[in-house]
Amino acid sequence: MAAPASVCDSLVSVGLPVRNGGATLESAIKSVLTQDHERLELVISDNASTDDTETICRDLAASDSRVRYHRQERNIGLVANIAQTIHLANGAFFRWISDDDWLAPQYVSSCLKAFSNDSRLILVTTQINYIKPDGTTHTRLYSGTSLSSNDPIERFYAVTSYLVDGMPVDPLYGLMRKAKVISIGRTRGKMIREDAVFATQLALIGPWGHVPELLANRHLGCERLPVLARRLGVPVWQAYMPFYLQCRETLRCIETGNYTPAQRRKARFAVGRMYMRLHYDKVSYRMRKLAQIFAAV
Repeated sequence: MAAPASVCDSLVSVGLPVRNGGATLESAIKSVLTQDHERLELVISDNASTDDTETICRDLAASDSRVRYHRQERNIGLVANIAQTIHLANGAFFRWISDDDWLAPQYVSSCLKAFSNDSRLILVTTQINYIKPDGTTHTRLYSGTSLSSNDPIERFYAVTSYLVDGMPVDPLYGLMRKAKVISIGRTRGKMIREDAVFATQLALIGPWGHVPELLANRHLGCERLPVLARRLGVPVWQAYMPFYLQCRETLRCIETGNYTPAQRRKARFAVGRMYMRLHYDKVSYRMRKLAQIFAAV
């Protein structure tokens, strides 16, 4: 079960995809470069920014050899730029960070310790402090065991449930074993709720570990789905059927995998259950809104 001690000495890559993040970028970069883990590289993929992002990044790259800066000549889209960072990374382990996020100094070393203790793991998550647009914060707690199971369908079933009830961990912002996730990390699809599909793919690949410590901050956005569709570069009609698209792509992950008939049945049931619950929650939300409107008349 235990991995060699060299895991804790591995090169770790942190990928920072950015477009016009000059106002917040320096704080995020500083939190990466002040990690107590020495073997580190920061890979920045600048998606043709038009603000001072390029100047900030080039200055940092010139002053710190751990910073690798790559600039796209044109806007290649949000998801493609995210995928570009893992494509450019050299480390055995990889994590994404947004331009307004923050990592505690011991983030990388704490996650590597978890990898060192369990060689099965393809991903290690931590507690994250989420900051909403209005400034309020919340932290999600996780104490379960299903995500560390050796059974891929048990992990898959757990994630599809969490995607309805609220994910207690954030797999997209955890430390990953790059060799295990590179095949899906480089080919992330361009669609609304792509991140949810990616989370279920990660669950199928291998067990996850968790460090029950608050080691990161993330700022949450609040975009209407048609606005998000335009930013992703996908047809606006996707904004009106995001759950169908999510469940369709999730089912494809199962159909292309090497699973027994019983495992496929359980996985299909999990996706069907997720689809029904997502729509129930959506309809319930709309009914509550209508009730509030009529009550105010």
